[in-house]
This record gives sequence, C-alpha cells and structure tokens, in this order.
Amino acid sequence: MRLDQNHHAFFALVQAGLWEQDVRLSQYGQIDFKEVYRLAEEQSVIGLVAAGIEHVTDVKVPQEVALTFVGSALQLEQRNLAMNDYIAMLIDQLRNQDIYVLLVKGQGIAQCYERPLWRACGDIDLLLSVDNYQKAKSFLSEQASSKEPENKQSMHLGLTIEEWGVELHGTLKSCCLPNMDKIIEEVQKDIFLNGNVRTWNNGNTLIFLPSSNNDVFLVFTHIIKHFFHGGLGLRQICDWCRLLLIFRDTIDIHLLESRLNNAGIMTEWLAFAAYAIEYLGMPIDAMPLYSPDKKWAKKSRRINKFILEVGNFGHNRDRSYYKTKAYIIRKTISFWRHTKDGLRHSFIFSLDSIRVWLYLCSTGVKSIIGRH
Repeated sequence: MRLDQNHHAFFALVQAGLWEQDVRLSQYGQIDFKEVYRLAEEQSVIGLVAAGIEHVTDVKVPQEVALTFVGSALQLEQRNLAMNDYIAMLIDQLRNQDIYVLLVKGQGIAQCYERPLWRACGDIDLLLSVDNYQKAKSFLSEQASSKEPENKQSMHLGLTIEEWGVELHGTLKSCCLPNMDKIIEEVQKDIFLNGNVRTWNNGNTLIFLPSSNNDVFLVFTHIIKHFFHGGLGLRQICDWCRLLLIFRDTIDIHLLESRLNNAGIMTEWLAFAAYAIEYLGMPIDAMPLYSPDKKWAKKSRRINKFILEVGNFGHNRDRSYYKTKAYIIRKTISFWRHTKDGLRHSFIFSLDSIRVWLYLCSTGVKSIIGRH
C-alpha cells in the first residue's frame, strides 16, 4: 500500500502527539484534514492527533479542523474522567466483597501518556485469579444489564454495567500460540503468587496493575493476539510504545528476551519494534532488542498495510454476517477470512501464521461438532 500525503501527515501528527514534539506539515503539500480525521477515528487515536495539531509549527491548520479535533478530545476527557470515577467505585465495591483484581490494558496504560485523558478509552479489563474470577462473575452478573456468552475455555465474560463494558479475564492467554500461552501463564503466576504489581492512585482508590516487566510482555502478546485474529489497530501499538518509554530504565531486558524466546515470538517483537521506529518515531534508545536490519523494516511495511486496512479491532471489516447468517455459514466465512489472513501473514511470520491458522481451524471444527 502506497502512502499518500494524507497518510504521511496523519503519521506525523500521531508522532507529534505521542511524543509531544513539534511537527512540520508543509512538506506533505495539500492535506485533506477530513481524511486525516477519518484515519484518526478509524485507528482510535483522535486524541493523539489533536495533541499533534497543537505542535504544528509551519502551516496554519484550518480553524474548523482544529475545533473539530479539540471538540472530540474534550469529549474523550469527559468520558475518561467518568470512567476513572466508575473504576474507583467498582474496585472498592469488589474489595468490599473480598474480590481482588488487577486492571489491565486501558486506563492503566493511559497513565503512561502525557495526556492520559486524551487516550481513547474502551472497556474496563479486569484480570483475576481463578477463584476471584468465579466470585466476580457471580457478583457482577447481578448488576449487568446485558452479558455476552461466557467463554469458559479462556475464562472470559463480557458484561455491560450501567453504560460501561466490563471484561472479566481469568487468564490473558491468546488461545492461538501454545508456547506464548505457557509464558503468559508464568507471568500471571508471577503476578498472583509473587505479587509483582505496580499501582495507580486513582483519586482515593489504589488500583493494582501488572509490574512493568509483566505488563510489557502482556501488552505485546495482546498485540500479537489481535494481529493474528484480524483486528489490530494503531492505538494498541501506541500503548506499547508509551509503556516502554516510561519504564525504559526499569525493564529487565534479559528477562524480556528470555520470555520472548521461550514464547517463540522474538520475530514478532523485532518486526513490531521496527514498525514503532519507522512509523511512530519511537526513540531507538527506548526500544529494547531493536534491530536495524532492513528485513524488519520490510516486515513493518506489511504490518502497516494490514493495520490501515482493518482498523482498530477490525473496525473496517464487515461483521454483519454474525447477525444475519446461519451458524454454519458464519463459520465458513470466518474460515475463509482466517485463511486469507494466514496466507497474508505468512509473508511476515511464516511459521506462526501456519500455527495460528491450524489452531483456529481446529477450534472452529470442535465448535461445530460440539454444537451438533
């Protein structure tokens, strides 16, 4: 995919907002800011682009455009403030029931940004031990206005409580790469058995988050999961970059390298590290294990093409068939989509794309057999 001047301007503004640095746009010629806004919305980085616009030094951004971005950023602020208040109330409520949780992804990672309230918020993701997962499921289900079908294998339950999406996770395993899932289990044991966590003081409530060493691995494996499942967006990679930057002096590189090798995802790390440098302007000294070898830059270009095509969490992909088609037809469409993605990803991560395809196919077949 060849990037036009609007794509270049978009990435320049994302970088400016991500690192709070000045940016020059005149080199890109005539920019269609409506297209830039569309890209920002598609990738859930409107707050970053809005911050980037404040750092433009050489051209005058049309007032209408600036006001549109600022208005959207202010809406994000209000949404984030309300979510933070709700999280504090929810955590206190759970503790009163002797249910202890960790906040993962989302609002915890947002605290790594210069402007936490300008990060697009999503669901509230809670990681729990097996016992606490069962207790939280029982307690919160009574408050939920709606529930998704529980995935008992991955111990995942999605709830809607008031206006908020609350995701309960008994594990963060990817369910696509067995070796990676083994290391994720080890990381979770380090969290729950060894107490390796960090904290965020959210108002008057102390929120527990994974320690920096554990969070870096969990956030990255979540990127890999969504990449192979067809729904990776730019916001997730920006989160990873900010986490690495903020904790660059405390991350245990040897531990990280060992975990990546044992999980069999060092190739993925090197490719996404190249992506962070090439497209997001990540400072090289803050990116562990980065390699300047050109093959990784080539892989990063293929990753970028995929990200721009599918949008955040697969925003651009037609999922209407989930509601309109019969079960076996839905499975057939999913199989074809996974097959096309697998072929495409084989040019980036050849062996792992095959492993994931085989896993997803076997899971789909088991689901069909179980249904009948």
